[in-house]
Amino acid sequence: MCGIVGVLGKDNVVPSLLGGLKRLEYRGYDSAGIAVQSEGELDRRRAEGKLKNLEAVVRQNPLEALAGIGHTRWATHGVPNETNAHPHMTTKLALVHNGIIENYQELAAELVDRNYTFESETDTEVAAWLITSFLDDGLSPEKAVEAALGKFHGAFSLAVIFKGHDNLMIGARRGAPLAVGWGDGEMFLGSDAMALAPLTQRISYLEEDDWAVLTREGAVFHDQSGAVVSRDIKLTQLTGAMIGKGNHRHFMMKEIVEQPAVIGDTLNSFFNPKTRSISLPDLPFDWNELTKVTIVACGTSYYAGMVAKYWFEKLAHLPVEVDIASEFRYRNMPLPKGGLALFISQSGETADTLAALRYAREQGQFIASIVNVEESSMGRESDMVFHTQAGPEIGVASTKAFTCQLVTLACIAIHAGKKRQTLDHQEEAVLCQALTEVPSRTADILEHDEKIQKLAADLFECRDILYIGRGPGYPIALEGALKLKELSYIHAEGYAAGELKHGPIALLDDAVPVIVVAPSDEFFEKTASNMQEVMARNAKVIFLSDSEGVEKLGGKAMGTITLPKVNPFVAPILYAIPVQILAYHVAVLKGTDVDQPRNLAKSVTVE
Repeated sequence: MCGIVGVLGKDNVVPSLLGGLKRLEYRGYDSAGIAVQSEGELDRRRAEGKLKNLEAVVRQNPLEALAGIGHTRWATHGVPNETNAHPHMTTKLALVHNGIIENYQELAAELVDRNYTFESETDTEVAAWLITSFLDDGLSPEKAVEAALGKFHGAFSLAVIFKGHDNLMIGARRGAPLAVGWGDGEMFLGSDAMALAPLTQRISYLEEDDWAVLTREGAVFHDQSGAVVSRDIKLTQLTGAMIGKGNHRHFMMKEIVEQPAVIGDTLNSFFNPKTRSISLPDLPFDWNELTKVTIVACGTSYYAGMVAKYWFEKLAHLPVEVDIASEFRYRNMPLPKGGLALFISQSGETADTLAALRYAREQGQFIASIVNVEESSMGRESDMVFHTQAGPEIGVASTKAFTCQLVTLACIAIHAGKKRQTLDHQEEAVLCQALTEVPSRTADILEHDEKIQKLAADLFECRDILYIGRGPGYPIALEGALKLKELSYIHAEGYAAGELKHGPIALLDDAVPVIVVAPSDEFFEKTASNMQEVMARNAKVIFLSDSEGVEKLGGKAMGTITLPKVNPFVAPILYAIPVQILAYHVAVLKGTDVDQPRNLAKSVTVE
């Protein structure tokens, strides 16, 4: 969630720190700050709210130094204000921290007994003073950090600079990601490669319980025991140019309109045009020996897993259980030996999903992950990685990552069906052909932007909105409701259309619009009946269907969005796009922060 950046530089590091924080805004935050070490002294600047507030503080009271750390904070312990903002400083160090120190109250009590006092409400300040206490006991900075790490409980990453040490920075991780960037006579720390993109493309990732000592000459990595270990240097393809808005007002709209290209890129990584079939890398299991697939994810990625359940069960005749990671990890669920556990995450760093992955490994599962960041923790800990080709996604509300996840899952489901001989080559070719049409059909849907914008004008003053769908359209209804509520703060709920009569229909009147997801598929007639029930209660309907469906029912709706007629197999991918666009335009009309909705973070690295 929070973002860390650190620089041991050759020139003034303040612009690089602020630039790194700018690139980390997508992670979500409510305050920001930087601290530097210059001429033997520590100094810092902090501000509540957006990064522009911190930039204003720095302009009014400039800093100049060759070493520094920066942080964007998403509040966990303590309200969002300047006092609780990072970096936290003591008499001997400045520290920034992501995650949660779970035993901070116990540690704080020990420090109070030694006459240390605290200014903030945060667990981070406790961590800073604990390291300081070991420095006061005569330990070196390296030994002080190592000693403190042995006392911390929880999931975290941190970066520390020290008074009087202008060529030293220490970073550590346990459960939350941290990367070391290699430069020429300078070194960098960052929560991810995105923070370091313009500074270096040479990246090393700290593994679980690693800590690293950085000087301008390089980095020395230590494992949990303190032993020196080596960590590979990898080249990242990220560049600063990849994370601009282009000509778009918001990152979210830029990422929506990128979908034809990135869906095509993702499909091309699996589709063999010569054989008209799906090609996957060698897998460490036999599809025919699997008795169950367990899909685990959070938020939008969870809805992708729900769609995939329909695909796997229909195409490959494989039972699938889909679970929310934050629930799965605590259920102590028995899993069949040799089963497949499939984890879906845009960032590959979601704390609950990563914990679920580790539990599944303990249960003897084959571990596969679908991630958009190949070098992520989940990617590194999986037996096989399916890398979506969405590129950097900055908007907190996932758009292109979601549709690329769906394309990836569709390809895996086709492959599984072929291997299990529940699909013959001709059926596979038909489904692959349907997938190859998705990029161009996606571009067609983007042409509806102006019409969807007009429909948004009928919705943005509503208090409650319902979405309904059946079959694979049901998860898209859930996703549409999630997008609307997280972007516009309008209460929205998604329901399986057949469940309306079991309670939700009581909510309907002329003030509650209902958005109906209804491609012309095997579920259409049933969904149409539910739509008639909705209209009989005077609810206003926005109807999403193809020309065939619109011809049957469109005239009865308050508004329609006519989507391309496609094979029902790929309909969920395409129907995700208008609900994204609708949520975007409603949020713009509401005047909310589209790219960084309140209280939300892009990468949820705490429970």
